[in-house]
Amino acid sequence: MRLSWTQPEDLLIHELAQSAAEGKDISAIREIWISAGGSTVATRNGASPAPASTEQRRLAARLIDELDALPAPPDEARPATLPAIEADGRALPKLRMPGDDLADRIHGAWLGRAAGCLLGKPVEKLPPEGIREILSSTGRWPLRGYFTAQDLPADVAARWPWNRRSATTSLVENISGMPEDDDLNYPILNLALLESAGLDFTVDDVAQAWLDNLPAGRVFTAERIAYRNLLEGTDPGLCGRTRNPFREWIGALIRADVYGWVSPGDPRRAARMAYEDARLSHTGDGIHGAMWVAGMSAAAVVADSVDEVLDAGAAVIPTQSALAAAADFGRDLAARGGALDDGLAELADRFAGVHWVHVLNNAATISWALSRGGGHLETSAPLAVMAGWDTDSAGATVGALAGALSGRGELPGAWIDPLDDRIRTSLPGLDGVRISDLAERTLRLAEQSRNKRNEVLQ
Repeated sequence: MRLSWTQPEDLLIHELAQSAAEGKDISAIREIWISAGGSTVATRNGASPAPASTEQRRLAARLIDELDALPAPPDEARPATLPAIEADGRALPKLRMPGDDLADRIHGAWLGRAAGCLLGKPVEKLPPEGIREILSSTGRWPLRGYFTAQDLPADVAARWPWNRRSATTSLVENISGMPEDDDLNYPILNLALLESAGLDFTVDDVAQAWLDNLPAGRVFTAERIAYRNLLEGTDPGLCGRTRNPFREWIGALIRADVYGWVSPGDPRRAARMAYEDARLSHTGDGIHGAMWVAGMSAAAVVADSVDEVLDAGAAVIPTQSALAAAADFGRDLAARGGALDDGLAELADRFAGVHWVHVLNNAATISWALSRGGGHLETSAPLAVMAGWDTDSAGATVGALAGALSGRGELPGAWIDPLDDRIRTSLPGLDGVRISDLAERTLRLAEQSRNKRNEVLQ
């Protein structure tokens, strides 16, 4: 078995790209690798096109360490510490205090996250042209609900196969509850973390929660590397930047929602928790993406509009960061209106060549989908999926924010009823957990957070 996201020859390809993005001079190391017959182009699943020889693999491991050791030029757009990040944010929008609808909002957020993830799950890893052909061949473009294999021509199905983990559980004819997915594992895990370690947890607490409860086979990209680093004895605070070329990909972003849900109306507190979680596996814009989602999530459970939510997210990240630019691009693109195809084409052009699991293209998609779809689950989540990046992750984040904005009572039954109020998970002792139970547990923490905030303000 060849384990993905861990082989040195695969990691080196992505480290060359990441180091270049950080302004490092990679030319000499890149030439050494090419001269040894190594590839600099990865397949869509992150691997090099051909297996490496033993000598190439050893060389790749050494070159990764050399890239890690290269100095990066100073970059004010990538502040590394929490105080530096907080000093560079925009003004927070004025948000109302949590109301009597908080329980309904939190329940809606959990349901929306599950529904949005489920929507994108069958076509994860497919490019946008594949998604379009699947839908167009059955008269279902643009996307309006869960995918189905009904009436799908055999040649289209062969050309664009469903995600192999999802076909039997996430097509509308097969849905029976929310199937297992890392996009749901993380919020469940982080809810338990908050219950056990408290609202002031540390990165060490996050690391221990992973080792105690997170199956190694259910982590990917930056999380898989961070997990490996933990097992090798690396300090948790260094795992995100040690042989980890995926440190600015989407992984930390998908873990951040729950920190906002337990910090209603307090985006900064949510972003601080997301920072502490994210730095286990990420750096730079990987961390900024997590803080952005946490800030938006804290606003979404109290806000009245998508604009308030997006403003809150923008306020907790560095103004000059690439993450801020990506989020602004998506929002501006939506504001310009125009045809759906034009919007999708602009997203694709802006981020051409960026890996489909990177944080920047997905953040732009999330921002665009939320804004263009008005923050409604049934309109915003399909937009996130049609863009064809990390479809289940972007769909989950958009779905969670839309669900929080509307609340449980306003979510369409066609989207929510198939979830059957339960989530499959690979976390020990939690398989089949009730979504309503998760919402109640989250509400208790949100009330604790609100009381603590009131004490500070008095």
